[in-house]
Amino acid sequence: MSFWTFVSRILGLARDIVFTSLLGAGVALDAYVVITKIPNVFRRIFAEGAFNQAFVPVLSEYKENNSENEVKVLINNVFGVLASALLVITAVVLVITPIFVLIFAPGFYEEPIKKELATDILRITFPYLFFVSLVALSGSIMNTYGKFSIPALTPVFYNLVLVCTAIWIAPLYAVPVYAIAWGMFVAGCIQLLIQIYPLLNLGLLPKFSLDLKHPGVKKVVYLMIPGIIAGGVTQLNMLVDTILASFLPTGSPTWLYVSDRLMQLPLGIFAIAIGTVILPRLSSLHQTENTQEFSKTMDWSIRLVLLIGFPAIIGLVVLSEPIILTLFERGEFLAADTSKTSLSLIALALGLVAFMLIKVLIPGFFARQNPQTPVKIALASMLVNGLLAWLLAFYLGFHHVGLAMASSIAAYFSIMALLFMLLKNKIYQIESGWLIFFARMIISCLVMYFIVALMNIDMVLWRELDQVQRAVKLLLICTAAIISYAGILWISGLRIADLRR
Repeated sequence: MSFWTFVSRILGLARDIVFTSLLGAGVALDAYVVITKIPNVFRRIFAEGAFNQAFVPVLSEYKENNSENEVKVLINNVFGVLASALLVITAVVLVITPIFVLIFAPGFYEEPIKKELATDILRITFPYLFFVSLVALSGSIMNTYGKFSIPALTPVFYNLVLVCTAIWIAPLYAVPVYAIAWGMFVAGCIQLLIQIYPLLNLGLLPKFSLDLKHPGVKKVVYLMIPGIIAGGVTQLNMLVDTILASFLPTGSPTWLYVSDRLMQLPLGIFAIAIGTVILPRLSSLHQTENTQEFSKTMDWSIRLVLLIGFPAIIGLVVLSEPIILTLFERGEFLAADTSKTSLSLIALALGLVAFMLIKVLIPGFFARQNPQTPVKIALASMLVNGLLAWLLAFYLGFHHVGLAMASSIAAYFSIMALLFMLLKNKIYQIESGWLIFFARMIISCLVMYFIVALMNIDMVLWRELDQVQRAVKLLLICTAAIISYAGILWISGLRIADLRR
């Protein structure tokens, strides 16, 4: 799963490089990144977030305790309810699109061009939510049956379609961003079609059935409604940031978008992959009442996230400007954009471990079909994020960097509260060996930091290099960092066998 997610993220990076080169940090890309955030946030909350975390435990329960026919009936009814709800939501949004733009991008109403672009783009891209939510349903079914490759592979096609659209079709349009928006619509259709064959192989291709009184459907809805907040807290915080960013100077949404996309590389490849894999495992362990193994699985996932997250923070912070210079500074994306983006990247990167841990801590509650606790924490976190975003971005004048800082602080607030509740309720009990683990990790991180700092050069010298030289230099630094980090971990006694679960 991490391999295909890695391929998808690399293609996503290529997509963003093409977008920024074609459109720059201007009005068109600002409108696109803000407006497409709406269906994407809904996707991550309803589909990949709350729906996945509500449906997988229920499906696991049916798989363990019921007949194959009863499992199919559950899937058919969940499919019917989800598809019907999505069609209604999509139809409503298409009818009242200007109101949605006013709600989620109020700052755009002050500029007629941004308002028109935003309205048009939302009408084209919002149906993507319908397609990708059904893709998430398919992924949940396959994950529950131990099939992780196809769900992880599917986003590769999304990014491929958008890269091809941006390179070959968008330049033919008078307003290229419209072609990119239609590319997103087409990509959603293709993603959904890919799911048909593997579901047929499992004999679980959903058929439309609409029984709202089915006990499994009622349980999914019961878990999903509070999970909309709990499962999507990070995305909701990012949506608040997006709304506030619409009031900031032109370019701010794009700078935040590029920073967030770079953050998604380690977050998607590792944290989301780990969280997705452990949810069916934890659900199964809860059904068999194996509390000891449940806790050990959580302990393993936390250690793995920390082991990956801390060196990623070092790399993103120390090399923030060289990374953005190498990847994005070309075409309409200028040196000033690189500088602005690097600042928000640093602010977001400092919260990376927290963002990653959220993805593996929340499944600990949802696997037990207990969404109430993370809901309360999520609401508190949203309040913290909103207050800090206003204070840092507008009152103290940090603008887009303030929004990024608020997200990071709110994420740390969330993980502290989640960990406290997991420990208090004895859902998770700390295993032995943490002191040695921390000592190994800190020493390895320090060695890695000194090597990265030593090999890094001044930005003036970075700009004197051509594109190939920059890429080679950055690759060498990253390779040396990985080797040094892994090498010190190995010397200190950590082995691959220690990371297996």
